[in-house]
Amino acid sequence: MATLVTVAPLFLGGDTFPPIAYAVCMLMGVGFLVAGAGVLRGIAVQRRQARSATEPSAR
Repeated sequence: MATLVTVAPLFLGGDTFPPIAYAVCMLMGVGFLVAGAGVLRGIAVQRRQARSATEPSAR
C-alpha cells in the first residue's frame, strides 16, 4: 500500500515526493526478504525441535 501511495503522484500528475521517499520505498523489498528469512529460520528451528523430541535418546 505504501508503494502505491508513493508512486501514485507520478501517474496522477500530482506533485511528486522528494527523492528520499522513493529510496525508502525501494527498501520495502529488503524488509520483505528479511521477514521471509525469519519465517524460514523459525520453521527450521521448530522442525529440529520436533525431530529431537521424537527421536529416542541414545543414552
